[in-house]
Amino acid sequence: MMIRVALSVTGYNRPVTEGKQFMPPPGSGPANFTSGEVHRHLIRLAGFGFMGFAAMTLASLIETIYLGIVGTAELAAISFTFPVVMVLQSIAMGLGIGASSIIARTLGAGDRDQVRRLVTHTLVLAVLVLLAFCTLGRLYAREIFTLLGAEGEILDLVVQYMNIWFFALPTFALSMIGTGLLRAVGNAAMPGIVMTLGSALQIMLGPLLIFGWAGLPALGLEGAALSFLISRVISFTLCFYVLIRREQLLTTSLQGLTRSWRSILHVGLPAMATNLIMPVSMAVITRLLASHGPTVIAGFGVGSKIDAMAAMIVFAVSSSLGPFIGQNWGGGKFDRVDHALSLSYRFVMVWGLVSATLMFIFGDDLIALINDDPAVVESAHWYLMIVPGSLAFMGVLSVASSCFNATGKPMPPLVISIARMLVVYVPMAIVFDMLWGYIGIFIATTASTILLALAGYIWNRRHLDHARRVREAAREPVLPEASHAG
Repeated sequence: MMIRVALSVTGYNRPVTEGKQFMPPPGSGPANFTSGEVHRHLIRLAGFGFMGFAAMTLASLIETIYLGIVGTAELAAISFTFPVVMVLQSIAMGLGIGASSIIARTLGAGDRDQVRRLVTHTLVLAVLVLLAFCTLGRLYAREIFTLLGAEGEILDLVVQYMNIWFFALPTFALSMIGTGLLRAVGNAAMPGIVMTLGSALQIMLGPLLIFGWAGLPALGLEGAALSFLISRVISFTLCFYVLIRREQLLTTSLQGLTRSWRSILHVGLPAMATNLIMPVSMAVITRLLASHGPTVIAGFGVGSKIDAMAAMIVFAVSSSLGPFIGQNWGGGKFDRVDHALSLSYRFVMVWGLVSATLMFIFGDDLIALINDDPAVVESAHWYLMIVPGSLAFMGVLSVASSCFNATGKPMPPLVISIARMLVVYVPMAIVFDMLWGYIGIFIATTASTILLALAGYIWNRRHLDHARRVREAAREPVLPEASHAG
C-alpha cells in the first residue's frame, strides 16, 4: 500500500504501454535536464535530495536514542559499527557516483540504448562487489571489531548486530546506487521518496522490535538490525520496481560488460577513495581531541551534530548537481553548466553565511537543548563559534567536486582530499593544537577548508574552460568514453 501511494505521488501509478520507449528523446520530456529552466531543475533535484538525506539522518539519530534507552552497552556497541558502515557506504557511493557520471553524460549525448546497458552492467558489478564484502564481513566480523577495540559483552553485541546488518547491506547499497541512477536519467522525485520511505519504516519498526511493543519479543540491538533490514528490503523493492517496470532501464544484454565496468570504475574508484579519506582524517582529529579529555570529545560531537543539520542542505545541492551537469556536458550545453554552477555557488555561499551567523547567535541555546555539562558546553560553544565559518567554503568545494565527477574527471577531488588530509588539515591541526589546544584544532578545520575550497574552485574553473575550448573546437559532442584522457 505504501509503495502504491509513493508511486502515485510521482505519477508512476499508471498503466504501462507495451513497447514504450524507456525514456523520451533529448529535450522532449521530464527525464531530460538539457532543456527547461535551470533553476527549476536544480530546486527539484536538491529539494528531493534534501528530503532523503534528512530522513536518513533522522532515522540514524532516533535509532541511537532507542538504543540509549536500552542500555549503555548497546549504545557503545552501535558506535563501534560506524567505521565499518562508513567504509561500506563509501564503496557503494563510489560505484553510484561513477555510474551516474557516465550514464548522465551518455544520456546527454543521446545514446539511450547505451544508457540501458550501462544501468544493467552497473547493477551486475554492484551485486558482485557487495556479495564479496558481505561474505567477508560475516566471516571475519569478530576479528574486525576486535581490531577496533571491542571486547567482552560489547563485542558479542556488535557481532550479533552486524551479522544481521550484513544481510541488509546489499538491499541498502543497491537502493543507494539505484536512486543515483534514477537521478542520472532525470527522475528527481523518486530517489528522495525511496530514501524517506525506508527511513520512515525503520523509525516505525524500531520500537516494535527493540522494545517488544505490540506483543513482539524485545530483541534489543538485534531488533534495531532487523528493523533496518526489513525497511531497506521494502525501499529496495520500490526502487527496483521503478527501475525495471516503470523506467525500463534494464536489459538482458551483457555485451560490452568489461568496457562498461572500466568506464564506471574510472570515476568510481577515485570517488570511493575520496569518500574513504574523510573517515581516516576524522579518526586522526578525534584522536587529537581525545587527549583533551572526554568532555571535549562530547562537545565536539554536540557541535558537529548541530553543524551537520545545516550541512545537509549543502550536500543535497552538490550531490544533486551531478546529474544536471552530466547530461548537459554530454550534450554540449556548456552555458547551462555554467549557469547551474553559478546558481549553486551563490546558494551555498549565502546559505553557509546565514547558517554560520545563526549558529554564532543561537549556538549556546541549541547546545543547552542537548547537554548542560559546563565543560561540554564550553567546547561545543567554541566549535560553533569557529567551524561553521567554513560551511560556505565547504559548499564551494562540494560543488566543485561534484562537477569534476560529473564531467568524468575524478582525480582532482581525490588529489584535493589527500592534500587536505596529509598536507594541510592534519599537520595544521597538530601544530595549532600545540599552540592553542583544542580550539586550535577547530581553527585548523576552518582554515584548511577555506584554502582547499579556493583551490578546488580555481582548478574546476580552469578545467571547464579548457575542456570547453577543446569541445567547441571539435564542434561535436564527445561520448563519455572519450573523456577519460587528461
